[in-house]
This record gives sequence, structure tokens and C-alpha cells, in this order.
Amino acid sequence: MSLLNDKVAVVTGAGRGIGRAVAIAFARMGADVVCVSRTEENSAKVAAEVEELGRKAWAKAVDVSDTAAVESAAKDILEQAGKVDILVNNAGVTRDNLLMRMSEEEWDTVLNTNLKGAFNFTKAFTRPFMKQRSGRIINIASVIGLIGNAGQSNYAASKAALIGFTKSVAKELAPRGVTANAIAPGFIETDMTAVLDEKVRDAILERVPMSRFGSPDDIAHTAVFLAMEPTGYMTGQVLTVDGGMVM
Repeated sequence: MSLLNDKVAVVTGAGRGIGRAVAIAFARMGADVVCVSRTEENSAKVAAEVEELGRKAWAKAVDVSDTAAVESAAKDILEQAGKVDILVNNAGVTRDNLLMRMSEEEWDTVLNTNLKGAFNFTKAFTRPFMKQRSGRIINIASVIGLIGNAGQSNYAASKAALIGFTKSVAKELAPRGVTANAIAPGFIETDMTAVLDEKVRDAILERVPMSRFGSPDDIAHTAVFLAMEPTGYMTGQVLTVDGGMVM
């Protein structure tokens, strides 16, 4: 299938987990992919997988919270790829702790990566999107941004803010044919959830009607849906992909 034929997608946090799954899914649907990760090793590895699927790929090692680095990377991307049609802001980290014990560094690291990173990349491509009068912005939020979670006040704040950011961007860019939507994953089998002990995993699963964790592919397929031409009238929405957890 080539639902995204010859589109160019930028995926942040593409080195593993959800980001990698999105990059691969886009390539399978015909898109060329810019794989952004904090390290050259991770971004290059996924870029190679994209190329194995017959699509063009570019590997970029960028700290998404570094505004100057993002601006420089965006300029390089536009020069090398010629255009950008889809932006997926997926880069994210956790620094879990109870509020009374949370350090300023734990708070700042999460907000700077999860929220400021999305701001940096979205702003960097806003003008090109507006000029070409098309574009898809897909922000990876979380159900934690909708319901909160003890020990994750920083993460919940970043993801709730990302949802508000998505809606505001959607309103600003809609007149130019650019959409902005968010995906709110539930508990997905990634490196982040792999560290949970068995009791915690069992407690989480009791809250999920489908009685299983999601897979990165579940989120990737939703991202493909939002990136396709037929969904161009959908903007400012939050799609919760969580096995029924928060319904």
C-alpha cells in the first residue's frame, strides 16, 4: 500500500519504541522518513530499517529541548529532503517521583523534552507548512495527561499541556490547511513499561478492559490514519488508544 506515497515525515524519538514503530509504518505506506533521536546510533539504526523498505531516510541526532539545535536540524532537513509533509512529535522521557521528593531537575527534564521539544519542532516547520498550505502535525501525548498518575506529576503536566498546545496549534493553522492532532496512548509495551515490576503490571492490567498492554504498532497505525489525505478534515482532536482504560 502507498497511502503516504512520496510524503516526507519527520519523527522525533524515532530510535526505539513508539517512534521507531511510527517511522517503519510510515515507510511501509510509502513515505520517506527523517529519523530524529538523541543519539546518532539509534537514529541511524532506524533510518537503515526505513531504507530496507525501499524508502529514503535521514538520520538526525538532536536534543529536542535545544532550540538552536532544532532550528539548525530543521533547516538541514528541508534542504536535504526538499519538503516536510508530516511531523510526529514523539520524543519523551519520564523522571518519576512523588511531588514532595521531586527535584527541579526531574521536573525540568521532563517538561523540556516532552513539551518544549514539541514546541521547538512544531515552530520550526510551521512556516513551511503554511507556505505549502498543507501539513500534518501529530503529537504523542498520553492518557496520563488526561487522568493524572501518582508519582508522575511532571509527566502528566507535560502531556496535558501537549494536548492544549495541539488544540491551539490546530486553531492557528487550520486556515492554511494544516492539521494538528494528538494521540493519547495507554500503557504500551516499550522500554518505559518494561521496568515495571509484576505487581504494578498486574494492577495496571486490571484497569484495562482489553486485559493487555498495547503495542507500539497500535499507536503507529493511528499515526498513519491521521497522516493520510482522507483525514484532512480532522484537526484539534485527541485519539485515545488505550484498550478502553479511560472510557
